[in-house]
Amino acid sequence: MNRRPLWQITVTVAGEAEDAVCEMMERVFARPATVYAREETSMSLISVFCEKQSGWNATRRKVMVSELRQIEACGLRAGPIGIAVKKLRPVDWAEAWRSHFRPIEVGLALLVKPSWSNRRPRKDQAVVVLDPGLSFGTGQHPTTLFCLQQLVESRYPSRPQSFLDIGTGSGILAIAAAKLGYAPVDAFDFDPEAIRVARLNALKNQVQGRISLRRQDLTDLPLNGPGRYNLVCANLIFDLLLEESRRIVKRLALDGTLILAGILGNQFDKVRRHYQGKGLKLVKNLADGEWKSGSFTFEHR
Repeated sequence: MNRRPLWQITVTVAGEAEDAVCEMMERVFARPATVYAREETSMSLISVFCEKQSGWNATRRKVMVSELRQIEACGLRAGPIGIAVKKLRPVDWAEAWRSHFRPIEVGLALLVKPSWSNRRPRKDQAVVVLDPGLSFGTGQHPTTLFCLQQLVESRYPSRPQSFLDIGTGSGILAIAAAKLGYAPVDAFDFDPEAIRVARLNALKNQVQGRISLRRQDLTDLPLNGPGRYNLVCANLIFDLLLEESRRIVKRLALDGTLILAGILGNQFDKVRRHYQGKGLKLVKNLADGEWKSGSFTFEHR
């Protein structure tokens, strides 16, 4: 039972921009967002919840303002925009989430389910048990689901494959990778709370010894550090995907696959062209509502 107080950060926007702002907030805070739509005003209240007041800081506010401007530049009417922060009384948040999450099958190879589900896996199906919480990533969001699908489709059981998860959130992708047989599996996130939760989830799934989880800011990642991976997933905000593309690409093996997920549809071509300039080509993409994700490989493949 989780009865600690929470801090609620809420953005009020026009309903037209609801999906885009919801996705933006999930990425900025590395936590799931909730949406309340006011039909009488056509406005939506989009909230994330942090366990500490420090979860709301000047850096996150700056990124949010920049992202909101990007959303409006893409043609979505977001204003008038309001941002509010308040402390909430303790309630049982785990129980509040319970009714919203169901098991997810990713092909025949992977089942993601909450701990209270009685769903039985198929024969030889890997199982990830993950309960919703304050860290982003349960498999329910289409961007996370695309990454899980690519993990399954890119796996070759006959040969070893390494995996790097940039911005791991709840650890769902790293845990799924370990369950599917990827090794080594490395993951990092700039948020210490996300790493704490990811380690707990790895322990619950009995893969803690097969995953390296660490706190790391992508912007401080050494450009020429050791290690290249067969599969790299970067489920990040648009600005980071562009500004830190050199660091991301440097971690990809020459025969590897790079997954970029959660990009606004109107921004995707810019991301594609940017990574094409780094020697990569788009091999698969998927649009879901306002969002588009893609897999890339080096041109010589």
